[in-house]
Amino acid sequence: MAQSSRDGMYREIITKAVCGKGRKFSEATHKIKPAHKPSSILGCWIINHKYGAAKKGSNVEVEGSYDINVWFSYNDNTKTEVATQTMTYTDVIPLSMQDENVLSDEMEVFAKAIQQPNTLEATISENGEHVNVEVEREFVVDCIGETKMAVAINPDGIMEEYHSTSDDFDEISDEEYEKLDPNFLHKEMDN
Repeated sequence: MAQSSRDGMYREIITKAVCGKGRKFSEATHKIKPAHKPSSILGCWIINHKYGAAKKGSNVEVEGSYDINVWFSYNDNTKTEVATQTMTYTDVIPLSMQDENVLSDEMEVFAKAIQQPNTLEATISENGEHVNVEVEREFVVDCIGETKMAVAINPDGIMEEYHSTSDDFDEISDEEYEKLDPNFLHKEMDN
C-alpha cells in the first residue's frame, strides 16, 4: 500500500542488497622447519590458497589455508631442497558498513582476496634451524541480506514509455574528450 509523506508518495519494498561491507589487510610470520639446516634461501612462494567466510556477530571470519614452499640450499651451499608446509589462518574482518534495516541475521557472505597470500620476506632464524616467512594478504567481504527500502512512486500512475533519440545526447568535441579524466569513476567508487 502506498504511503504519503511531505516528499510525495512512496512504497516500502523488501529486496536483497549489500547489507554489510568490510576490508582487512593482514600480515603474518610463519616458521618453516626444513629437514636440513639451511645455508641460504633461494626462493619462497605460496600456492594452493583456499578459503571460506561466514558472518559471526558484527564481523566476518575468513578461514583459509595455503602451502608455503621454501627453496633453500644446505650443506654449505652444495645441495638444494624445497620444504613445503601447509598453514591455516583465521582473519576476523569487522564490518565497517552495516544496514540497520536488515530483516534477518541470515546473510550470504562473499569474500574476495584482493591480495592473495604473498611472501614479503623469507629469512633464516638466528639459531639457523628454521625459516621465518613473512606473508601478507587482504580481503574484502560483502554480506547480502533482505532489507527494506522506500521507493518513490508516480501518483499519476504508469509513466509513458521513454524513447531515446539521438537528440537526447549532446555531442562532445574532440577537445572536450581529451580533457576527460579516465579515472573519474574509479575515484568516485573509492569514496
